[in-house]
Amino acid sequence: MIKNLLQKQKALIDAFYEALDIESCNAIFESILQAPGSCFLTGIGKSGFVAQKIASTMLSTGTKAFFLPPIDALHGDLGMVSKGDIVLFLSKSGETDELLQLLPALRNKKAKIIGLISNPSSRLAKGCDEVLILPCDKELCPFDLAPTISTEIQLLFGDVLAVALMEAKGISIDQYARNHPAGSLGRKMTIKVQDLMLREEDTPFCSSTAALEEVIKDFSNKRCGCLVVIDENRQLKGIFTDGDLRRALQSKGENVLKEHIGGLMTKSPKAIKSDALAWEAMKLMEADQRHPIMVLPVLGGEKEEVVGIIKMHDIIQAGLA
Repeated sequence: MIKNLLQKQKALIDAFYEALDIESCNAIFESILQAPGSCFLTGIGKSGFVAQKIASTMLSTGTKAFFLPPIDALHGDLGMVSKGDIVLFLSKSGETDELLQLLPALRNKKAKIIGLISNPSSRLAKGCDEVLILPCDKELCPFDLAPTISTEIQLLFGDVLAVALMEAKGISIDQYARNHPAGSLGRKMTIKVQDLMLREEDTPFCSSTAALEEVIKDFSNKRCGCLVVIDENRQLKGIFTDGDLRRALQSKGENVLKEHIGGLMTKSPKAIKSDALAWEAMKLMEADQRHPIMVLPVLGGEKEEVVGIIKMHDIIQAGLA
């Protein structure tokens, strides 16, 4: 049952993509991008829920967008709409009375009216300034009644539209972060490496010429699982980790204590800047699933000196994983 419905759903969505007029999509995208005012989305029933979601996505990705409840709009909330604004109507049939009643009032407001409609011959389609037909052969419902495919394609196009506007406006990750200060997403977008890193005084440093027996105490006492190897200018030269110690012991035995760190360390290790986001550090650590990194040197200043380390454990403790 489920498999058959999924196959049917895929076929209907594929038919939508094949029939969609891309030129009309681009025209509506340009209209919203160039609009001097805000973007309002409205709809009734399930289309109304989709309109709310699209408006929320647009707003969080840098487009000033709001949901306009059609009933409330007819009873005073139309005061939100001004000249130069755009109102997007979401409707499968294009024959919903409450939406049709909004048309003359919006024309009086000199707002631009755009329809995202599945019925090209509907009164709503004929009454809009611009129309994008969202082709919908039939619903997934066996009676072709319950809004399923029609609302799915509305949402699909709405999400594409929101991201296209985001990219066209050049929204940076910092701007995106300012719109999402709370929750897991907020933490990922706001917590920086410098907020979680171990500072210089807590980081075990050594030079490449030091013998392992000279620095093994610092390696153990600071419990970072590594030694960060630097030169006299605090430039990163390498890293010596628990894994490097195990491999050295296996190959050299107790004689390894006399070896210089430069011959045991991992050269040219990955590192990250202190002002980078902590979740970027996590992605860098997890980039190679076969050899995950548990600790990462942190660079700071114009000369990119080593200023500390960040540990995967602390990133997880901060709720970023």
